[in-house]
This record gives sequence, C-alpha cells and structure tokens, in this order.
Amino acid sequence: MDGEDVSRIIAGTAKGRRLETPKGDHTRPTTDRTREALFSALVNWFDTVDEDAAEHFRGYSVLDLFAGSGAVGLEAANRGAHPVVLVESDRATASLIQANARHIGVQAEVRAGKAQGYVDETAQTFDLVFMDPPYGVTTDEIERLLASVADGVLAPRGLVVIERSKRDRAPEWPARFTDTWEKKYGETVLYYGSVE
Repeated sequence: MDGEDVSRIIAGTAKGRRLETPKGDHTRPTTDRTREALFSALVNWFDTVDEDAAEHFRGYSVLDLFAGSGAVGLEAANRGAHPVVLVESDRATASLIQANARHIGVQAEVRAGKAQGYVDETAQTFDLVFMDPPYGVTTDEIERLLASVADGVLAPRGLVVIERSKRDRAPEWPARFTDTWEKKYGETVLYYGSVE
C-alpha cells in the first residue's frame, strides 16, 4: 500500500497490519494512541477483557460514521464484530476503506454517502456507533445526528462514541442517553453515551 500516512491494526488476527489513510485534509484519522485507549474502554464496556482479542466484539454490531480510513470499524471487525458498516461521504475514501478491509482480511460493508442519510434510511440497529466527524462538521450537526441515532439505529444497551477536538463545543446528549462520560487524550476528546 502506497499511502503517505498509515496506521496499524492494534489487536486480533491482523495485529500490526498497516492501513492506508486518505490523502488530503478532508479527514482527521484517529491516532493509534487514541484508538488503543478507545478499544481498551470498549472491551471493558462490553465485558470481554478476558476473551481472546479476535473475539472481543463477537456478537456485537458496529456502525462507523465518517469512517475515513476505516481504522475504527475495521479494528472492530478484526476483533469479531459483525455486521460492521462503515459510512464515508467521499467516494475515493470509501474505496480506500474497501481496499483496507481486503488487505487485512475482514468482512465489512462500506457505504459511500452521508452519515445522516444512512442513519435516516437504514433499518439495521447497532450495539456500537462511532462518530469521528471531520473539522467542518458542527456540534449542532452532531447533535441532530445523535438524535437520529438514538431514535433509529442504536440497539438496546447500545453505546455511542464521538471523537472531537477539545476546542469544539461538547455535544448535548438526547434525554434517552442515561449514562454519559468523556475522556481526554491530548487534543482529542472521546465522548461516550449509552442508552437503556
């Protein structure tokens, strides 16, 4: 793979495999350090710490919105999640995600389109919804998307994680989210919200 920047799969059967990241500045890839912290938190949330890494998300479904290179969704797929759907508005980047999935040998559905459009149209529900919107997406837009996720695609006891710059306003969670918390990693904040 000949991209100008790469990240790596952290654990599971494809541990250490490189993922190509999109060229240009329309995406903001999750750093390996932040991804490690995220997946450590997720393994604790889903209570699979004692499982083999390839089984951490077995039985759980994952939706990765604003997928970029697909690093988060593909990491989940590599650890047993199914189905995994990655939504990316840029067609070339969506093709790159498909190439990354083939490269590491995981099954994932890649959808080229807008996050809001996918959430509004799909009938699927997901145990985990991850959002890492690019810089141009406002917190107001994230809050509208959160409301749609809560009303449509989030499974019972589902978890939403939003990655944002610490300079952005924190999102306000819809009332349906009964437990919310956040963790800071340098310039990045991960916001977590769960529903009953």
